[in-house]
Formats: sequence, C-alpha cells, structure tokens
Amino acid sequence: GVERTYATPLLDKLGVRPGARVALVRIDDPTIRGLIAGRTDDVDDGHVEPDTDVVLLGADEPGQLADLAAIRERIRPNGAIWVVSRKGRGSTLRDVEVIAAARDADLVDNKVASFSATHTALRLVIPRALRR
Repeated sequence: GVERTYATPLLDKLGVRPGARVALVRIDDPTIRGLIAGRTDDVDDGHVEPDTDVVLLGADEPGQLADLAAIRERIRPNGAIWVVSRKGRGSTLRDVEVIAAARDADLVDNKVASFSATHTALRLVIPRALRR
C-alpha cells in the first residue's frame, strides 16, 4: 500500500536491516514502531541491550542526552544512535547541543534524516579510530 513506499526508505535511511537489534528510548511514534516490527522482532523498549545495532533516542532537552556515553557502550562498534527531536518551530533541542553531547561521549555525528513531519533525527556513531 501507500505506507510501504514511504516506510522502506525511512528504515533504510535509519539502517534498520532485517533482524537488526533495535532499541527505542522515549519514542512514542506508533508509525515507526509498526514499521520496525515489520522488519525485526529484536526490539527493546526504554532500555538498550548489549550489541544493539540501532538506537532511536527521543530527546527534547540537553539533559535527555546525559546517557549517551552509557548507550555508546551497548551498541555494536558499527552501530548507530539516532537522536530524534522536534524540528522547526517546535524544536527545543538544537543540533549544536546534540553535537556537543555526542563529542563528550566520544561519538561523532555523520548524517541527518527527516524522521517524520514533526521530527528530525541526527545519527551519532563511534569514530572509526575508536572502534574495537
């Protein structure tokens, strides 16, 4: 149907491959939850298991980025943490704040994606030189 044409590119952009281990933290978007459920059943809600491939971390204030370093320890070396926040006029978290918090946690930002009509997502990864 119509939803699928938009759905697949979004999951591909986010790097959610079939069977991927995904964690959702403060994500209350039923659409993305449904899409992810169609691709993998290895999904954790509210916490991040070791060896997670993709974390979607909802954040609307800098304080919600405090656990980036802890989350970093639980993703695969080539995994990603997407910080999902409101975009446009409703935005309460600036890119520079996300990038600063990422740097403090030894992460780098390397991609931005439109997550939905209201939200944007910034991808944080472990720098290649620091991957074990």
